[in-house]
Order: sequence, then C-alpha cells, then structure tokens
Amino acid sequence: MKVDHLQILVAASSILTKSASSFSIDLSPNVQRDVYTMADWAANCGVQQAEGVQLTSYDGLDYFPVTQSDIPAGSPVMYVPNDIVISSSKVAQELGGTTCLSQCENSLVQAGLQDKVALFRIFFKVLAEYQNGEQSAYYPWLNSLPRLFNTGASMTYDCFDCLPPYAAYCAFAERQNLVNFQKAATPFTANLDSEVTKWAYNVAITRSREVNGERYLAPMVDMFNHGADTEVEISYDGNGECYAMASYDIPAGSPLRVSYGDPTDSTPLFATYGFLDESATGTFCKLMHMLKEMEELGYSFADLLFSKENGDISPQVYDVVLYHVLKKSDQNLAQQFYQAVMNGDEATKGQFQEQYWQYTKEELQQHVDGLLGDLDQWSQTASGYDLQTHPRVPLILQHNAFVKDTFLKVKAKLDYM
Repeated sequence: MKVDHLQILVAASSILTKSASSFSIDLSPNVQRDVYTMADWAANCGVQQAEGVQLTSYDGLDYFPVTQSDIPAGSPVMYVPNDIVISSSKVAQELGGTTCLSQCENSLVQAGLQDKVALFRIFFKVLAEYQNGEQSAYYPWLNSLPRLFNTGASMTYDCFDCLPPYAAYCAFAERQNLVNFQKAATPFTANLDSEVTKWAYNVAITRSREVNGERYLAPMVDMFNHGADTEVEISYDGNGECYAMASYDIPAGSPLRVSYGDPTDSTPLFATYGFLDESATGTFCKLMHMLKEMEELGYSFADLLFSKENGDISPQVYDVVLYHVLKKSDQNLAQQFYQAVMNGDEATKGQFQEQYWQYTKEELQQHVDGLLGDLDQWSQTASGYDLQTHPRVPLILQHNAFVKDTFLKVKAKLDYM
C-alpha cells in the first residue's frame, strides 16, 4: 500500500480546525490494544516476516514477536517497506511545507535543542496521524499501541522523590524533554489534552530508533522487545527500507529481541523506555555528588559501574573517589593524580591508589551505606502511594530492589577488603 503524501499534507494543514471529539483513538489506560488487526494491516501494506514469526503476549499488555520455526543466521526475520516507515526526513518532506512544523522546530532550535529535532518530527507525525483519527493511513497501527507508559516522561515529582539520584536524574531529563516538546508544539496542539501529547512523546521515544542522525519508526519492527543477547539486528537501506535479520541460528520457540541501548547499566533504559532490564550486568555507582570529578577525568556514567553479579567495582570508580578525596585535602596531590590519569600513567596512579587506599575505601563505604539507608526510605515512601494515582510504583520498587541487591554485594566486598 502506498501512503498518499499529498493527502497527509492537506489533512495536516486543516488539523487545527478539528475538535477533540473528532479523534477516534481511545487513549484510556485500560483500553485493549488491537494488535492483531494491526498485524493484518501491516501484511496488507507489504510487511513480510519469516515463516513461524508471530506476535504473542503473556499478559495482554505487552506484545512481542516470537518464532515457532528455526531461523538460520543471517536470514531475514522481517521486512518493512519504505511506504509505511516513518522517518524524520520523510516527515520534513511531507509536513515541512506547513508553517506550523517549521514554527515548532524553530522554537526547539532557539531553545538550544537542535539535537532533538529528528525525534520531534516523529512526535509531530504521531500527533498529526492521531488527529486524523480513522482517516489516518496509520490508524490500525496507532490503535495497537500501548496507552500506559512507565517512562521517565510519564513520572511525577512523587516518583522522582522515591528514586536514587541517578535514576531520578535520567527520568527527570525525559520529563523535561516532554515539556520542551509540548511547549514547542503549542501552535499545533492547542485543542489537545496534555495527556495526548505525553502519549505521542512516549510513542516517539520508545518506538523509534536513531541511525546516523536520522530517526526511524517502522510499524511491526517496533514490536521487538529489548534483550542483552539479541536475536535480531535492524538496519535501513538507502531507500529507507527496514530489514530485521537473524543474528545467529535462532531455534523455534525463541523470543525475537533487539538492543535498545547499553546493556551494562539498566538505569538509562529504565528512564527512557519504562522497564527494568534485570539482565543488565550492573548499575551506575550513584556518585552524583562527584559528577564534576567524573567529567574532569573524562569518564561517563557508563564507566562508573557496580557489578550486579558479584559486587565488583570498576577501576574508574576508584579513580573518581580518590580524586574527590584528594581535592578536598590537597589540591597539589589532586593535580598530580589527575595528570597520571590523563597521561595513562598506570604506575603513578597505582602508587596513589595504594598510598591512599584507606581513604578511598572509607569514602566508598560511607557512600554505599548511606545509599542503602536511603533506598529503604524511598521504597517505604513509594509503598505508601495509591496505585490508582501512582501506577508506576511497582516498577519503582522493582528498580530500587535491583539497586539495593547490587549495593549489598558491593558492601560485602568493601567490608571484606
């Protein structure tokens, strides 16, 4: 099926005259997702999938592909034609002629958010198709999407207050991105409830992927769940055709998963996508009060990890903590240690670590013990919330339990040293 781009453009130009009552997609949280009608629609649009691939669900909420047949490595699992792939460049071509989209994008750029323009276009497209209701070429896909999301963008300040600082930081960043998009889209969304724009943002951020600066959203391919060990690799060719290929020989009965991001730290995935990846190998050490030292040493959150399996502490954590300790006590020593790290002088760095090990250990123990106490308090607070008004409490408690288990292993290791 070919999407009539001219029809979409004309429809988009008249959207502002529509009333909220004309939108026929029910976004109530308890509405059943019409996934199988979407699958039929996708097949009629030219989506192809390997024999035995089908959508399934354990709870009627989350649907994902599995295979009932063996799939050889390197063979196609799914194909989505360019006609129904939504991309940021196609949105610019389809809707960029409208003053509204240009005005919205200019607002983002003026706010210093140029890097968000590609994602904003996907968000804008979802809203445009939502407002077209049953007249949208994408209606079956839209009506199959989740209504309730557990992302950072959907969290409230009560949620942030019950999370460790790094998780709250990541989740709040998503919430702020949502607010920025809502502000920029004001000329386009004057007749829409903020819950609708929040839903559209969540659809865009959780179901599209960035490839070399371009943002793509491929219906049906967006049904793949995340996995640390991925069965499927996604790619787009020069024409915007989407291909999902088997990463290895996939046996019948396997789920089909792709990677949403770094599997070594569960927190960014938690904030952006609204789930806890319990297969993650570790978590950020939560040294948010040492961010300046982390940045000065050239490290990132992904470098400063505690292992979930055995409580191992990444070497970069020791560097940051010692640098922090030295800066508090002797700026000259701190500068010497800084130079050793920057120059890759492992011998000098090792001498510093050995000489000041007791101070590093005590600082780390104080941090770990303090966070463990805070985690109990945060989880106790969350447990007192009404699930009707705070539906993300179970996920928050699950996340905090994951962090607590990891930190207890780190504590045991530190106490033994």
